[in-house]
Amino acid sequence: MNTTILALDLGTTTGWALRSRDSHITSGSESFMPSRFEGGGMRYLRFKRWLTEVKQCADRIDAVYFEEVRRHAGVDAAHAYGGFLAHLTAWCEHHQIPYQGVPVGTIKKHATGKGNAAKTEMVAAARASGFDPQDDNEADALALLVWAIAQGDLA
Repeated sequence: MNTTILALDLGTTTGWALRSRDSHITSGSESFMPSRFEGGGMRYLRFKRWLTEVKQCADRIDAVYFEEVRRHAGVDAAHAYGGFLAHLTAWCEHHQIPYQGVPVGTIKKHATGKGNAAKTEMVAAARASGFDPQDDNEADALALLVWAIAQGDLA
């Protein structure tokens, strides 16, 4: 039996890809943009609730992979990423789900052959693999999922 794998490109718009036990792959992107009437922590509470909904819909999640970002273009992006990462890892620990960060360059190289591929190249690579991502966040999550499956010990 295959494992259920969730791959995430963390951010205000989080890309996600899920391979279920029957090997069916679904993907998308979810916005956690704070509204002007929310406190600063509400986006993380919505993220945690969303993770739980995904887990319930999938029946279970056996492993979570996330894009490990080492450098951000701005301070706000770095803070948001850190918040999502903290909540993701705490959620995984709570549910006893193994998780692993994968460097961005590793994912890009696996998907396109070069570790510094542009967003458009990542979308094109996902489409060439038979997927139809709606944005670069979803394309990154799909590339991460394909990388995780290719590791062989998960299938």
